[in-house]
Amino acid sequence: MRSRRSAIGLGLVLSLLYAPLSAQAGGAGAIVTGGGSFLFAGAIPMQFGFAAIQRGDGTVAGSFHHAYADDVASYQFFGKVTCIAFDDVAGRAWIGGVLTKVITDDAELPFGPGDDAWFRVLDSEAGDRSTAMGFVGEIPSSEAYCEMRPWPADDARTHPVTSGQISLHVN
Repeated sequence: MRSRRSAIGLGLVLSLLYAPLSAQAGGAGAIVTGGGSFLFAGAIPMQFGFAAIQRGDGTVAGSFHHAYADDVASYQFFGKVTCIAFDDVAGRAWIGGVLTKVITDDAELPFGPGDDAWFRVLDSEAGDRSTAMGFVGEIPSSEAYCEMRPWPADDARTHPVTSGQISLHVN
């Protein structure tokens, strides 16, 4: 029942988001959505949700959320999408943005609102996959991440989605 409610909620969000965006720019160039959970490092349950649209004129819109708890603290990251890159043949998408809200009890977390964050996803018949959030370090910004399109061999550092799904549609 929970996954059905999630799917209905995601569908509603997409219908509200897609209709005005597609009308503004003569149609969307690509849409990638997802929601559910995966096990990070095989042991830490991580919940995620996102909707990202690249309009026909190349501009993007959307939001994302990742949440998890580990031995140190609990974390929730909310953000606004600022870039998207796609490989529709392989079913891959790279999503970058800016954090708009961070909720945590980790007093030493070095990331907060205004910082860049990113992740990548795979929409595949063999099973959807996602990564945890990445932050500025070796990669200097979300835009650089979307331009670089890093994807290690054998889907390394991506995790099988254990509930929910990821959908990529390119027009």
